[in-house]
Amino acid sequence: MPPNAERDLSPYVLPDIRKLKGSLAQRVYETLRAAILAMELPPDTLLKKQEICAQLGVSRSPVTEAITKLAGEGLVEVVPQSGSRVTRFSMPEIREGAFLREAIELAAVARVATGRTDEQLSELNRNLRLQSLCLEDRDEAGFYREDQRMHDLIFEFTGYPKLTAIAVSGWVQVNRARRLLLPIPGRSHQAFEEHCQIIEAIQQRDPEKARNAMLKHLRDLVERLEPLRQSRPDLFD
Repeated sequence: MPPNAERDLSPYVLPDIRKLKGSLAQRVYETLRAAILAMELPPDTLLKKQEICAQLGVSRSPVTEAITKLAGEGLVEVVPQSGSRVTRFSMPEIREGAFLREAIELAAVARVATGRTDEQLSELNRNLRLQSLCLEDRDEAGFYREDQRMHDLIFEFTGYPKLTAIAVSGWVQVNRARRLLLPIPGRSHQAFEEHCQIIEAIQQRDPEKARNAMLKHLRDLVERLEPLRQSRPDLFD
């Protein structure tokens, strides 16, 4: 797709927000954000407020508030006299986010490996089993969800409640780009093997081994994104 070519929102049906909690603006925000991160609303999708209002059954005010919040995260670009559209991927932003996430998560996994409890290890192993079941069922969305859950658990088990929010904020562009890799044959299985090595190091209470396993896992992700910029230029700046 050539530069600035816009995709229409209409082929994608937004889910029912009545099942979500929070204010209308928060529910609209969460719905649009989830669709953007899942690549259901890919880069250059034009976000027409009137259409979003009609699909979700809300007024313009919560939609405007949600789009403003998404723009603050770098997921949406507000174009004067043209509306709003989902941003393209930016490799500099992806590298910066990966740098931040690496610094935080290497420290987190080392801490968890040093001080984990048997209950925490059981929960991590349970998560691995769910990942394996998703792979068996060829459930990419489910694997992605459990993959993210594993990382969230590691942050949670550090005992530092603010870490997750910091990581999510810094990782948002990488998190979106990750969805480009899951359809690549063998990538999900390789990611699962990397997860197994991380959890094995935590089980062995070996912080250095845990750091090295996590480092390989995170750096492989960014390295695999580089070729996609060449093969899918329509998605990147």
